Order: sequence, then C-alpha cells, then structure tokens
Amino acid sequence: MAGDLESISYQESFHGAFSSANAAISLIAERIELDIQRLPIEEALLQGPSVPVTLSCPKIVDADPGETTMLILLKESKSMSLGEKGFPVYVGESRLRFALMGQFSYSTCLASHLHVGSREMSQNSTLLCVPLISKTVDEMLLEMGRSKINGADIVEIRLDHLTSFNPSRDLEILLKDRPLPALVTYRPKWEGGQYEGDDSKRFDVLRLAMELGADFIDIELKVAHEFMDSISEKHENVKVIVSSHNYQFTPSVEEIGNLVVKIQSTGADIVKIATYATDITDVARMFQVIVHCQVPMIGLVMSERGLISRLLSPKFGGYLTFGTLDAGKESAPGQPTIQDLLNVYNIKQIGSDTKIFGIIGNPVSHSKGPILHNEALKAVGLNAVYVPFLVDDLANFLNVYSSQDFAGFSCTIPHKEAAAKCCDEVEPIAKSIGAVNTIIRRPSDGKLIGYNTDYTGAISAIEDGLRDANITEKVTAGSSLAGKLFVVIGAGGAGKALAYGAKEKGARVVIANRTYGRARALADLVGGDALSIADLENFHPEEGMILANTTSIGMHPNVNESPISKHALKSYSLVFDAVYTPKVTKLLHEAEESGASVVSGLEMFIRQAMGQFELFTGLPAPEKVMRDILTRNT
Repeated sequence: MAGDLESISYQESFHGAFSSANAAISLIAERIELDIQRLPIEEALLQGPSVPVTLSCPKIVDADPGETTMLILLKESKSMSLGEKGFPVYVGESRLRFALMGQFSYSTCLASHLHVGSREMSQNSTLLCVPLISKTVDEMLLEMGRSKINGADIVEIRLDHLTSFNPSRDLEILLKDRPLPALVTYRPKWEGGQYEGDDSKRFDVLRLAMELGADFIDIELKVAHEFMDSISEKHENVKVIVSSHNYQFTPSVEEIGNLVVKIQSTGADIVKIATYATDITDVARMFQVIVHCQVPMIGLVMSERGLISRLLSPKFGGYLTFGTLDAGKESAPGQPTIQDLLNVYNIKQIGSDTKIFGIIGNPVSHSKGPILHNEALKAVGLNAVYVPFLVDDLANFLNVYSSQDFAGFSCTIPHKEAAAKCCDEVEPIAKSIGAVNTIIRRPSDGKLIGYNTDYTGAISAIEDGLRDANITEKVTAGSSLAGKLFVVIGAGGAGKALAYGAKEKGARVVIANRTYGRARALADLVGGDALSIADLENFHPEEGMILANTTSIGMHPNVNESPISKHALKSYSLVFDAVYTPKVTKLLHEAEESGASVVSGLEMFIRQAMGQFELFTGLPAPEKVMRDILTRNT
C-alpha cells in the first residue's frame, strides 16, 4: 500500500444526544482495508449533553486511486439508548455519515472513492423511494412490484390518493406482502395532500399502519407533538419521519436550521424538509443544512429549478430521495423518474467525493447532455456526475456554486455570451467569438476558464456534410467552405461561433437576425453582411449557398416552427440546424424536400460534447460510446 500516514480530524458537537449530563460513551474506530491490514486509530470520548468529539484517523496520502476501499466501524464501549443520532466524519476528502442506532453496538459505512480506470464504485446509503399515488389498492400493489424491479429501496404509500379507502381492510393488504420497505403517508390538504377529514381519524390510520408493520410513517410538523402524544408505545421497528413542506419559497439557512431543531424536538427519527425553488441557488441553502445535520435528514427543493436537490442528495448526505415510476406520476413538483435516477445519473454511485459537471441553460430539460456525458464518465471509470442546471442568473449561480466539487459546466442558450464575461480567463478563440460554451474550474486556484467547442464541432460537421454530398470539388488543402456564401441565422453565442468559424475557413459570411442591429454588429466583427430574418425570404444572390440556423426556433416543444419558409430554401445546397430536439426539425425536413443536403444539430452536438468531455476530464472522449448512446436516444 503506497504512501505515508498522517492524522486528520473533524470536530462536531452533539446537542442533547444524551439523557444525562454525566452520560459518557467511548467510540473506538478501526480502519480495515480489504487486504485485512489494520491501522491504528485514536479513541474518541463523548461526554455531556453538548460536547465536541474529535475523531482522528490515518490517511493514505499517495495511495493509488482505486487501490483500496475503506470500511469504518464505530463500536460502543457500553450499551446505551441514544435514539438515532448521526454525525459526519471526514476521512481524507471523503465524508461518511454514521448513525448510532438505539441499542446497536456498531454502525458501518462504506466510503466512496474515485476509481480511475475502474467501473467498480461503492454504493451510497441514500434510499431511493418511489411514491405511489394510484387511486386503487390493486394499482398500488402492481406498482410496488414494478418499483422493486426498477431498483427502488422503498415505496411511499400515499393513502390520501386512494379514492375508496377502508383502513382496516386496505392497510393490511398493502403492508402484508409488500416486496419493499414501506413509508406510509396520509397527507392532509393543508400540507399539499388530498385528505380532507379530521386529524383524529388520520392519526388512527397512521397508528394502525405502525401496528401492521410499516417501516416508516410520515407526520407533519404542525401536528407532530399531538400525534406523538397519542402513541402509547412506539413500535421498535417503525421510524417516524416528521415533515415540513413550503410550496412557495426556500427560507434562509438559519430558518431551515431552526426547522430542523423544531422537528427534532418532536422525537422524530428522521427530519424531512421540502421547500420550493424560485431560483436554482435556493438549493445551496438546503445542501448546507443537510451536510451539517446531526440526524438523518431528507432535504428536497421542489420545482425544476430544484432538481439538483434530488439528483445530488447522496453527495450531501441526504437520507432519502424520491423517483417516480413514470413521468406524470409525481407526488411533488420536480421529481425525476427512478429510471433516470438510476440509469442516467447513476445515483447509487454518487458519494461525497463525486465531482459535479453539468449543463447550464434556460430551458435545459430537453438537453441530451446528461445521457451522453454520464455514459461517457461511466465508460472511463470516473467518479463524477453530469446534471442539468436550470439557471436564470449565470453570475449568481457561479458565485453560489463556487466549490471545487462543481468542476465544469456546459453552457447553452441563453448564457453563452454571459459566460464569457463571468470567466476569470477565456481562451483566445472563445474571446474572439465573444461566447463560451464550456467552463472549467481550474483545480489549482479555482478560477473559471472559458472555452468554445461549438466552433470546431459545427464547422467540422458542415465541412464533412459538404464533402459527403459532393457539393464541393475535392480539395487537397484548405476547407470545403472556402469561397462559399455562408448565411448564419442568429447573432447569439452559437451564431457568433459559426460566423467566426466560417470566416476562418474562407467563407463569405452573412448574418441574419430578428434584431438587425445585432446582425450588423456581428457582421462587422467578421467582415460580413447583415440582414433581418424577414429579408431572407427574398435573398437569392447565388446558387449553392449554405444556411446555418443557430436560434432555438423549431426546438421541442415548438416543433412546427421554422426560421424561414420552404420557398426561401431553394438557393441553398446545404442546410445546418443547431437544434437537435427533434433530430429532424421542420427546417431540415423542408430543406431536404427542396433538394438541399442537411446536417443535423446532433452532429455538432456530439463533436462539441467530445471536446467538452476532454476539457472536463483530461482524457480522450470515448467516441463510440457517445455516438452509440446518442443513436439510441434520438
């Protein structure tokens, strides 16, 4: 085993963890390597109702990545009933969450590591829960089976969604032969659910669920004390989740922290706080609370802008996250499907050391970037994930998510030009274009470095399209674009990249934009001419022109739109559309009918994505893997 050993520490306070000020517990931790080699570790003592604990442990400084997997055991020196209390421990750069569970003598956690060149990665402990909101018991039973097949750890039985519910009959049926652990929820209307009756009857149902062996029950903070007082004896194997839902906004870190304290005071085993994201930066406040929480916590931020709270829950120590069986069956806004969580985002492999990449855009849900990049990251064995970021204010986003773990970003409409201004440094080509589609956080100093891979991706795709269609004479040197009249629709980030690239290849450039002033400004930069988009309807100076649409016109869901009419396409020999959802846009379809060759935005997408991947990772992009996955998903 390579490397020297050094000691590192993490200090955290336990507040109210013990029933007596004189209570004490000795924790002895051992680090056990897979080769059974044992390393010494200091003993940590916990004393008093609110005291710091320092856990020191050896660290491999120069160990080869993926060489070992660490197993940590915490053993109690004497049996004590502490309830379920957790604290974070840092080992190297890995954060492990432990829970001292009732009378259990030890708690075990597997560290997650970056395994370069290996696809073997340990799984995190965050539970994946499928909410069941069907209207009949039979449908719920079928969905339980599907949930197990699809890889869920647990199902949430939403009793408030059943249209005809007989507690004494239906609860036993639902719980008796369940294939997975069950969380029973009977959510009232006033907390976002469907139940409109009085709480006493609802409490009766939840107590019955506990008696019938439910693994978890959920009760709202507003009535949690009342419900807890109604339980004569808490069932040993049932965990109580006390929840708070805010469907309007996400409070401050301090306010969320105060909510945690209030929920803990009810005797909850697990804290659940769900808020609403009006901006993606709201999620950072939830992450901040979860990562420092000393008890198991479910922290979720609803809406599409809060999606990363669900996708990245394991990284920050979330106890549970939700994934639906099918799109359209969400129990709360912003829930992804379980298939996407497991198969696109590889959520079971996300840990505290996982690096985060993603696509910044607005809109962003259409992007195939997560499918493509996550498969590529998996193929080369990197402990990283690529997620969608729905961003309104780019500068604010980059300022809030400024840690080294947020290692790189793809930028799409409408943020490419703003990205060039937000970076600390911009490569010369991207600076000339005035647009950035790739941002890397430099590991040495955390500075943001901007690049543009649209330029090479799009231009090379168009050049190959011309050659494949035999539109241009074979050339022994230079570009097939040389001398061509190249019309660019759009003066945004992608438009600038295409205009700059075409100019560099020797084409004569014309810029057409909805706002003529922007077209004129870009045309002046590349030494070209400018038009309004309306002018294109009668623009036919010569045959064999090339048209490149760089706007979002025709993008899903507006698939019946095109930037210009079919009759205006007659003078073009090749038409390129940067839009790739759908694969064949209305513009490309009508161009083919008009006799032009076409190049899909997918080709630009795959090429610029390969360039981004290499910037993100420093490794060659797995082209075959990326092309195969794109073919299967278009």
